[in-house]
Amino acid sequence: MKTFLKVLLIVVAVIVAIKLLPIALVAGCVAAGLLAGLAVLGVSFAALLACGALVVLAVLSPIWIPVLAIVGVVALFRRHSAPKIV
Repeated sequence: MKTFLKVLLIVVAVIVAIKLLPIALVAGCVAAGLLAGLAVLGVSFAALLACGALVVLAVLSPIWIPVLAIVGVVALFRRHSAPKIV
């Protein structure tokens, strides 16, 4: 008797799954479309942030380029004037 109930339960589950298949398919397609849309927006947003960072770097270049040059020269002289430990 247990086997009959198991088979009957499987048959009912298959019928319910077949009846709900179109709804699940539509939900899957909608979810995939939303994911694709969010991915496109994410890439666009990342590109927008990169362009904004480039603009900020270009605007602040009169400040950071000389500072970078000074730091580089100081680092160069510190490396050569440091005492050698043997």
